[in-house]
Amino acid sequence: MKIVFAGTPEFAAVALRALHQAGFEIPLVLTQPDRPAGRGMQLQASSVKQVALEYGIEVLQPLSLRRDSKDAQRALEAQAAHERLTSLDYDVMVVAAYGLILPRSTLDIAPCINIHGSLLPRWRGAAPIHRAIESGDSETGVTIMGMEEGLDTGPMMLIKRVAITDADTTGSLHDKLAALGAAMIVEALRRMEKNALPATPQPEAGVTYAAKISKDEAKLDFSLPAGALWRKVRAFNPFPGAQGSVNGTAIKIWQAEPVDAAGAPGQVLAADAGGIVVACGEGALRLQQLQKPGGKRLAAAEFLKGFPLAGLAFE
Repeated sequence: MKIVFAGTPEFAAVALRALHQAGFEIPLVLTQPDRPAGRGMQLQASSVKQVALEYGIEVLQPLSLRRDSKDAQRALEAQAAHERLTSLDYDVMVVAAYGLILPRSTLDIAPCINIHGSLLPRWRGAAPIHRAIESGDSETGVTIMGMEEGLDTGPMMLIKRVAITDADTTGSLHDKLAALGAAMIVEALRRMEKNALPATPQPEAGVTYAAKISKDEAKLDFSLPAGALWRKVRAFNPFPGAQGSVNGTAIKIWQAEPVDAAGAPGQVLAADAGGIVVACGEGALRLQQLQKPGGKRLAAAEFLKGFPLAGLAFE
């Protein structure tokens, strides 16, 4: 079976490694263009590109796959990518967090299947892991699905579930789902080789959309219940990082837990080695790991040595 792989971040790179190690022929990888990253804003290859180069796989990085783009450069790159794809005569395209929309002209070349980090039809869209934690879901999982022009609307081929624990952050859950998705795509393709991979249409009931995470969501509103803020802290770790503000100083909050306490929302009720207890609209949040601008992530006891909070309030 000849596979074209399309993906960009680490979630996809884990799957690409698994497919290569399973012995599938992968003549071409599509990934997004190199982006500036780090303090020096140097161009950095995507995680998928780094794996592809390690294995000596050809890489294409078009800005778009839409040949009808009004942007001349994008249209030119899309045409070149389309010609390369049609020249390969591949069996299937595997897509994982690619970040570009596949137009009908691409979908029509060969079957396209996607590794999606949710239990479809719940959490279609860009940020299914974040939104599952933020919403208090008790479980999530991975769906291997057929691709069509709609947003994650294609038929389901393989589904496996994962419990969301109270200790899970988006970072930890991402790693679990990436490993699961990698194993599942190998299983799905083995089944496809034997014509034993049925496709079931998604139910119409239960559709939700996982909107892309924005930095604006990082600011915590302490008038909300402590439980809701606790989920946001976990959902926004590692990106964009939940944030509170004290006397105009932005403080990142990386770890917290809800506790039984009461006070004016935002008021620091306790600040000691056990944590920093902040009153919420309902209950309170004990902050356990924090970071001030330019500093490192610190446990509450260490953070308080350089930034005392007793008697203050989060704005």
